[in-house]
Amino acid sequence: MTDQSAIPPLRVGLTAPRVPPPNILVIFGATGDLTRRKLVPALFDLFCENRLPAQFCVVGFARREQSDDAFRADLRASVQQFARAKPDSASDRWEKFAQMICYHQAEFDSADGYARLAQRLNELDAARGTQGNRLFYLATAPEYYALIAERLGAANLAELGGAWERLIVEKPFGSDLTSACELNRQLRAVFDEAQIYRIDHYLGKETVQNIFAFRFANTILEPLWNRNYVDHAQITAAETVGVENRGGYYDGAGALRDMVQSHLLQLVALTAMEAPVSFDATAVHDEKVKVLRAICPLCDHDVDDVVARGQYAAGQGMIAYRDEPRVAKDSNTETYVVLKLVIENWRWAGVPFYLRTGKRLPKRATQIRIQFKPVPHPLFSRDVVSGIEPNVIALRIQPDEGIYWEFAAKRPGQAIQLSNVRMDFGYATSFGAAPGEAYETLLLDAMRGDSTLFNRNDAVEVAWSLVTPILERWAQLPPPEFPNYAAGAWGPVAADRMIARDGRVWQAP
Repeated sequence: MTDQSAIPPLRVGLTAPRVPPPNILVIFGATGDLTRRKLVPALFDLFCENRLPAQFCVVGFARREQSDDAFRADLRASVQQFARAKPDSASDRWEKFAQMICYHQAEFDSADGYARLAQRLNELDAARGTQGNRLFYLATAPEYYALIAERLGAANLAELGGAWERLIVEKPFGSDLTSACELNRQLRAVFDEAQIYRIDHYLGKETVQNIFAFRFANTILEPLWNRNYVDHAQITAAETVGVENRGGYYDGAGALRDMVQSHLLQLVALTAMEAPVSFDATAVHDEKVKVLRAICPLCDHDVDDVVARGQYAAGQGMIAYRDEPRVAKDSNTETYVVLKLVIENWRWAGVPFYLRTGKRLPKRATQIRIQFKPVPHPLFSRDVVSGIEPNVIALRIQPDEGIYWEFAAKRPGQAIQLSNVRMDFGYATSFGAAPGEAYETLLLDAMRGDSTLFNRNDAVEVAWSLVTPILERWAQLPPPEFPNYAAGAWGPVAADRMIARDGRVWQAP
């Protein structure tokens, strides 16, 4: 029996999550990095926590020739390295999990390969009791998304019958507005919109989901969360790493496509959205799309006033971006971007949202920082309030997940002297553990048929409509003077100049 006194108080009484219905998960690109580092470790952690259905199976679909046993052995090594739970020899949980895994070899364009897949899935349904429910995960290069969907349709694997079929599509979802619209058209020629789950792993983070609870479960915030009290918002997604082994992909994408179009605009939408009429997928998606549609098009401004970009040089023992593997020596791909967004609606009119993201920055951190306006009439002398900053609420998405509030308080002593102080909530200290991996949440939600934390087609297209004009404008300009910030610095000076023009400064997360 569990000792209740040893459980952190905020974890007492937590209900067990609902287990999804029986199903088969087919992972296309099963020998790739995403499967190895994220998907299978997440599935193993879910298995160890008894959150997967007993009638469950994973089918890895890839082009490499190998046996089921060889595939399982490769995955065991990945789980050992990347999962929270470990396949230790003292327990047989890996052996039980491995029995749920099998491998299917075929080319992505092979009609025979999909016919054999259909037959194998039927056999697994009969043997494992998975009831005909199938979840297809596209963990491949983006150029295969439409092809795989078309082949699934041709093999009658996308049909809605008594069971369900769903398709998870990884980012990047297109490379501009035109390609995103075309990919939406191709997928929806085979699958209904309700069957398509466009994944953004940021939305699966516990701290991102907590934005809903923080905003809409606390009465004290609603009167303050608007243009009357908020001066501006800063959203930072900083990485200390470079492109690692993603040079081939990243050099054709850049920070604007890789981070802003998906992750950062999603954080803007969650921060600025109105309360949905209910917490279901349609209502939440509707409110998020309203925010994105209300963002003033960046092409309506002088680009230099609202967007700046950068690329890291060598520094602090780290090589320059142009010296990274699989990156062109004369590359003009941005590794840093900063934007100023204006949301033209009644709640946020006149409140700028500053977004920045980059690689090789001094600190790994993703944070939403809401800075409030200064007090309307200072009661204290200039000496008393020297160094006092306006109130701030900050949501730490990663790492050190939590929320803090900065406000002014009197220092101890006879004299009146104020200091900035902080009230801080941390997930790890309050709940006794850091939040789980985002992919665990998203995989379970897709199995349950809950698309709330996935992207709808119109949200993807509106996001691209904001970003594409900037990409087109950059293509018309002379090559930028790259590199323009040293590895380990907080980006190019143009980013500081942009926010300084508005009389504000960046705050380190």
